Amino acid sequence: MKSVLVRLQEYTGKASGAEKGIVSYLLKNPDEVSSLSIHELAELTYSSASTIIRLCRKLGFDGYRDLNKSLVYELALRKSSYDEKNKEITREDSLEVLVDKVTYKNIVSLEDTRKLLDMEVLRECVDLIMNAKTICLFGMGSSLLVAKDAYLKFLRINKPSIISEDWHAQLLQARNMTNEDVAIAISYSGMTEEVLRCVTAAKEKGAPVIAITRFEENPLAIIADYNLSVAATEFMFRSGAMSSRIAQLNIIDILYTAYVNKEYEENLKQFQRTHIDKPYQHAELEPKEKTQSGRE
Repeated sequence: MKSVLVRLQEYTGKASGAEKGIVSYLLKNPDEVSSLSIHELAELTYSSASTIIRLCRKLGFDGYRDLNKSLVYELALRKSSYDEKNKEITREDSLEVLVDKVTYKNIVSLEDTRKLLDMEVLRECVDLIMNAKTICLFGMGSSLLVAKDAYLKFLRINKPSIISEDWHAQLLQARNMTNEDVAIAISYSGMTEEVLRCVTAAKEKGAPVIAITRFEENPLAIIADYNLSVAATEFMFRSGAMSSRIAQLNIIDILYTAYVNKEYEENLKQFQRTHIDKPYQHAELEPKEKTQSGRE
């Protein structure tokens, strides 16, 4: 299913003057719009049927009827899922309820992120990584953990990549980049000062920048050459990134898997070369010696 509301939210910053009123009305009144004809919507938004049709096609739908059909289905799904799992964490929640709520949020985040992915942008990002001399990773806090996960993945297939826990080292790394490298900057907020400084330095060196950040307009998204948008349905109560981190890791998994698939046979051989055998993986366990009393 194509998510109408998620696509509209993503498109808000790109909408033209004539489209802004339509997008705003659709987001604020989705239930009402689902029962409107195209001419009724045009009248309410002071636009034209042709403008609405063009907007629908830009969003990936065949026309207004296709968008309306998807919207009705999406609203029905959202309404049916608005239960205890979709509410904020409360002090009275049992352990079982907490498990359900956190799991549900993560699932929704992954599904919404999938709906936001632009296949053409993703394809270009994979090609950039393929041709890059070195992948330079940038991130702080929980996003640093995502960057380290990417580093370990690409290390396994011998794709040169760099990440440092110290942000000063990340900045030096950015200043040493060339246009033959690629930067992957990870920040859900898109406002982390340290990451922005590193990305700016990388851009000054002519390196292309891929951003993994929220789909709303933010400083990182503006600076980056390519945006892989992340959706997240974070709880108001949180001690750190939850569903946003899961969504970021999912993007890394997608990039890595698509990269591996480009040179499938060679990467399979590389997996064998870099496999680290576990000491006791094939060893038979010796029976423990017994004491004189017969006890182990």
